[in-house]
Order: sequence, then C-alpha cells, then structure tokens
Amino acid sequence: MPAHYIYLFFAILAETVGTTALQASQQFSRFWPSVVVVIGYGLSFWLMALALKTMPVGIVYAIWSGLGIVFIAAIGFFVFGQRLDPAAVFGMALILAGILVIHLFSNSATH
Repeated sequence: MPAHYIYLFFAILAETVGTTALQASQQFSRFWPSVVVVIGYGLSFWLMALALKTMPVGIVYAIWSGLGIVFIAAIGFFVFGQRLDPAAVFGMALILAGILVIHLFSNSATH
C-alpha cells in the first residue's frame, strides 16, 4: 500500500479518536478527554498534510471527512447509544459509495 494511503488512514483514525474524545470531554469541561481532542486533531492534520504531498486536497478531504463521518456514527451508536434513522443510514451509505467511486473510477487519486 502506498505511503500516502497509510498516512491518510492514520489521519482518519486520529480524527476519529479526537472527535470521540470531543464527545467525552463534555464541552471541554473534562481535562483528559480535552487533551486527547487537541492531540487527536493535531496528529490528524499533520498526517493529512503528509498525504497531501501526493494526493489532491479535494480527494484527501473527501475521503478523510467521509470515512470520519461513518466511523463516528458507528462509535456514536456502539459507545454512546446514539441512534440513526433510515435516512441518515442511507445518506452515509451514499458517502461510502462516493468514496468507492473515487477509488475505483477516478484517476485523480494521486498527482
């Protein structure tokens, strides 16, 4: 697997950890979850910057934000007991479909 995809994958994981900690920080009123938010987002943006060395910003951001949305929704469901209605699930399926279209059919994934 090319390094830029590895950077992007770990950027998505760091963003997911940061966003999960954001929920756990209770509006930055809890110290340690707040620290995890700052570290998670900082690491995520640094790793995303490394991916941007060889990938266009639009593609990187589409994949980063799209998968982040889906991962956070899954964590919200399993960890925080948050429910999604069928329309939200369908919308997220469309996001995943869009990411697949980029990878399977687009020549823009790297430059």
